[in-house]
Amino acid sequence: MKFSLNIIDWQARAPGLSDATEWQAWSRLQLPVDPAAPLPRLTALPMMTARRLNSGSKLAVDIGLAMLQHHAIDAVVYSSRHGELERNYRILHALATGQSVSPTDFAMSVHNSAVGNLTITARQAIVSSSISAGLDTFQQALCEVLSLLQAGYSRVLLVDFDGALPEFYHPALPHQMPTWPYALALVIESGKELQCETRSGSTGDEPALPQSLVFLQRYLSEARQFVVPGERLLWQWTRA
Repeated sequence: MKFSLNIIDWQARAPGLSDATEWQAWSRLQLPVDPAAPLPRLTALPMMTARRLNSGSKLAVDIGLAMLQHHAIDAVVYSSRHGELERNYRILHALATGQSVSPTDFAMSVHNSAVGNLTITARQAIVSSSISAGLDTFQQALCEVLSLLQAGYSRVLLVDFDGALPEFYHPALPHQMPTWPYALALVIESGKELQCETRSGSTGDEPALPQSLVFLQRYLSEARQFVVPGERLLWQWTRA
């Protein structure tokens, strides 16, 4: 598989990391993300909406709103490997212990909750998709972006995110798997500045960073070529 695209803007949020200078230093120095660091302050999300959202969705909607304020976006793709797992765990725990399920938890438990809240809060009826594809969620979301560009949408916003994974699941997860909330937003157009080609050779091992942050770390390094590992394939990126 081969494709190309242009990234015209980006923003990211994670514990202890918010502005571009912090992320560039993180990439240059190969720093770990400190899960105990405070989450970035929300800048665009109304307080009443923020109170209804979980950790990852707050970051994802806030960063999406910030991008909508600066760019004319034609379509939106939100991707999340685990979706509303925090909220779904609370529902399952309530059922298992004979408690009442929160109506808010029930209403906000679907995978497209974050992108729905984005379009509602922004008051923009934008074409949107919500993607989940395991370890390759970010790269498959890029394939969704490409399909929208091919369909005639000129500028697509991609937001990849996840929330804090409930401690209940931690014993069953690979020890290096990230369990902290984050969000990455990319504004993408058709173009040839970045070219990607799949090739064999991936071990399928769980990385210490979400796939989108592996991409960001290597994208910010300004190396002419870099690789993002996937579940079955390696995604080889080359700058024009």
